[in-house]
Amino acid sequence: MGRRCSFPIYVFIILSLIFASCSKHLYKTDTSIEAVLYPPPPDTARIQFLTRYSTSSDVTGGRSKFKTFVAGTEQLLPIIKPYGIAIQRSKLFVADAAIAGLQIIDIEKGSFEYFNPDGRGKIKLPISCFVDTDGDLYVTDVVRKQVVVFNENLEYKGEIGGGEDFKPADVCVFDSIILVTDPNNNRINVYEKHNLQLLFSFPDEAEVGDKAWLYNPLNLSVAGGAVYITDFGDSRIKKFTLEGEYINSVGSYGNGLGQFVRPKGIAIDHDQNLYVVDAGFENVQIFNKEGQLLMFFGGPYNGPGDMYLPANVIIDYDHLKYYEKYVDPAYELKYLIFVTNQYGPDKVTVYGRIVPKS
Repeated sequence: MGRRCSFPIYVFIILSLIFASCSKHLYKTDTSIEAVLYPPPPDTARIQFLTRYSTSSDVTGGRSKFKTFVAGTEQLLPIIKPYGIAIQRSKLFVADAAIAGLQIIDIEKGSFEYFNPDGRGKIKLPISCFVDTDGDLYVTDVVRKQVVVFNENLEYKGEIGGGEDFKPADVCVFDSIILVTDPNNNRINVYEKHNLQLLFSFPDEAEVGDKAWLYNPLNLSVAGGAVYITDFGDSRIKKFTLEGEYINSVGSYGNGLGQFVRPKGIAIDHDQNLYVVDAGFENVQIFNKEGQLLMFFGGPYNGPGDMYLPANVIIDYDHLKYYEKYVDPAYELKYLIFVTNQYGPDKVTVYGRIVPKS
């Protein structure tokens, strides 16, 4: 059974001092401030920065139930170094290497808690996470060299991998299969969901220099019957069938529009537009299903909406009502975009895909 808020208390005290020293850089989202839009006026905006999460107070409004032993005062729980992010049933899961666990944000209830499981489910260095439609939580752990699985009650359920050469970087569940990136072995492993056994790996016959070869596969996403993979070592997003057959790629190495320096997290919307995080440019680039660049948003951190070593991105259509209050009145919200930032004051930034009101 997972324990919550089990991080050592002395660590919280140190973190609170650090956070207090950085408090001048924080801000509160105010629905009355001028909207941060991409592209900015007078162009028609497509993306709007809505809000951000960096501590428990951003979620609870300072009403956290967690209290320290110091005079019963409330203690801020920070998000420190997030990478992976997932959302399911109003809960946002953030994999944070600095706490050796996850933050769980319940958007509907306005609650915030740490998840640091014990025993066989103990997490050592989480990188990415995924929650499937059954509510099962999958966490990649590069120290354990396993994907650790928990049920919807956050109870340990099992694990995948464990070999010396296995380095699970990202995980995605689609129907009855689990896909895991393995940059140590330049491949994607595909497992059977019900028994966690390996089915096959791909690309199985590609060699170095082939278009299908994966030099350093980091993140992945499944949409439209295809698997999209961030090949960090080749600075491309590569697309395969679910059977592992190469289809094509998007981007290349460089500092021009549509190129990548340090591509990481990816997500695909319902129109098969591809969102790619670039930690080098500190932005997210958007491509259409033909691989053509549509726009980008973010940029090196100078204020709200900017990014600071961004890592991952997810898209959500189910929780718009909790964020509509932030949307510029001239626009309506179509879906949400969550981006994790490993540094800076805004650790999880929330954007909206917006369209002008008719």
